[in-house]
Amino acid sequence: MAEPHQLELLTVGRVSVDLYANEAGASFNDPQTFTKSIGGTATNVAVAAARLGHRAAVYTKVGRDPFGDYVRAKLLGFGVDDRFVMAHPERPTPLAFAAMNPPEDPQLLLYRYPAGPDMDIAAADIADDVLQQVGVFWVTGTWFSAEPCATACRELLERRNRRAHTVLDLDYRANFWPSPEAAGAAVAPMLRHVTVAVGNRAECEATVGTGDPREAARRLLDAGVELAIVKMGAEGVLVATADAVDVVTPRRVEVVCGLGAGDAFGGALVHGLLSGWDPVRTIEYANAAGAIVAGRLLCADAMPTAPEIDEMLEAPSGAV
Repeated sequence: MAEPHQLELLTVGRVSVDLYANEAGASFNDPQTFTKSIGGTATNVAVAAARLGHRAAVYTKVGRDPFGDYVRAKLLGFGVDDRFVMAHPERPTPLAFAAMNPPEDPQLLLYRYPAGPDMDIAAADIADDVLQQVGVFWVTGTWFSAEPCATACRELLERRNRRAHTVLDLDYRANFWPSPEAAGAAVAPMLRHVTVAVGNRAECEATVGTGDPREAARRLLDAGVELAIVKMGAEGVLVATADAVDVVTPRRVEVVCGLGAGDAFGGALVHGLLSGWDPVRTIEYANAAGAIVAGRLLCADAMPTAPEIDEMLEAPSGAV
């Protein structure tokens, strides 16, 4: 059992003020209204874990502007520790606009000029005692795409020294990289520093050179990962260890917005890791969390509670 003051999860990566179009099927050329919240993969995973009762924090940076104040206030409102949310002296807080056209794969416009302040981080900002004691340390592959965040994340992983649980979210975003090959060259060497790797088929292909789920899982395990998780969309999730390979079937819902489901999956994955569950139970829980958020508009605000996930798990798979 963690001490009351001790963090259970620390994520590193993106933050933004998100503006989600309320009109399904409308493009940015159409009249629209927007709902404001916060987002970014690392931010959403921390919020999702906090919603499930865990002491979570995100290491990121915002601008010295009203949107930066808004990010901190929202995090605190979600129960996320903001001690590692720092202010950049020059760069503004990033903005992300989403049009639900189509809902499953919304159009995105990211405003991160000249680059997001969240990419200007330094490993020295995280003390050794925090890095060694936190139950789950979560980094994203995108943060190896530029400096100084790439060096910072490498140093943090080296100092973490593969303590359980160290998670690499493969998180391939094409707009951050010159090519998939460049992403693989930077991210694949990080696998030897982590105990868990999670990604979809495209992210696996960029990282280990194949989108075939079983072969990708094998390559992830061969690289040193103890738990390999490959998301297969409508075909479910493949979860592999050195001892077993299983496929967990998906939960089916009517999709309202496809953006936050993976982050809800991540927060629930954290919950399973911290709870000591076996891999299949963990992924069943994570699938249910992701399905719930896919049926809602926002990301951070939409993260489910434990009773909501339990209700989803109790329902027939195709009945929700």
